Amino acid sequence: MAMATHHFRPQRYYTTIGPHEPVLRIADGDSVVTTTVDSGGRDASGDQVTPGGNPQTGPFFVEGAEPGDALVVTLDQLVPNRRTGLSGTTVAPGVLDPDFVRLLPEFAIMLWDIDTATGTARPRKLDEPHDGLVDPPTPLEHLVLPLEPMVGCFGVAPARGQAISTATSGPHGGNMDYRGFAQGVTVLLPVAVPGALFHIGDGHATQGDGEIVGTGIETSFDVRFTCRVAKGVGIRWPRGEDRDYVFTVGNARPLDQAVQHATTEMLRWLEEDFRLDLRSSSTLMGQAVRYEVGNVYDPAYTMVCKMPKRLLPERPGDGRG
Repeated sequence: MAMATHHFRPQRYYTTIGPHEPVLRIADGDSVVTTTVDSGGRDASGDQVTPGGNPQTGPFFVEGAEPGDALVVTLDQLVPNRRTGLSGTTVAPGVLDPDFVRLLPEFAIMLWDIDTATGTARPRKLDEPHDGLVDPPTPLEHLVLPLEPMVGCFGVAPARGQAISTATSGPHGGNMDYRGFAQGVTVLLPVAVPGALFHIGDGHATQGDGEIVGTGIETSFDVRFTCRVAKGVGIRWPRGEDRDYVFTVGNARPLDQAVQHATTEMLRWLEEDFRLDLRSSSTLMGQAVRYEVGNVYDPAYTMVCKMPKRLLPERPGDGRG
């Protein structure tokens, strides 16, 4: 059966992930082509079309998704759709020694030029003073960064009618700001309500680990994603897969609790899909696991536990030898 591709133009956005009225119903296996605004609510023209706070496009109702399933989302395309972005310029006090915080400059925002043709971003010097914006510091006037587009905030509606702020994250996903959520990655999210109700937003043209200034280079995106339903796959925390790794995501504060969630979810996954007993998976992880930091700026922190696929047994049906 041929799967459909839906072209959706958002008319409203949400700054919570929750049981909002679906904007579109799609079948298991369908794809959606749509757009997102930036974290401040600005669209592809740079116009403020909705209040800021990581506004989300959606939610999308996926037919057949029920509590106890996993929603499998492939991020097929993530492309900045305007030529400018914004970033913070001051490291968060929470990632610094307390006695150093008093030395920080006042919080300010810097403008960036985004060039998708060359795949680069450059800080822009202002033609005239602008309230709230600053010129790039002199040592950075000629800085050129490669574009590495990623989506900072996405997820499914939580259980029990909750609507959770897009400022934070949890088992449902949310504002994880993990730079590994890039084009081509597949993410699994635990379904808690009928239809899953998938939300997506908060595009970054690039971002360092941790989002330690509270932003990436924030901009609006053209996106395409594909949703599939994994029946009865009762995961507890987000999982993901790229070309080289499988990974699990823990969202919590303090940071050690986020590590615990991510590590436990990986052990479960290795047992369920790769048929490794706990001693085998523990031994392998002890020598091969990789950890990466997602968000360490927001109310819940994000830690990612990664395992190289080349070291894992073949899964049924994955065709690896």
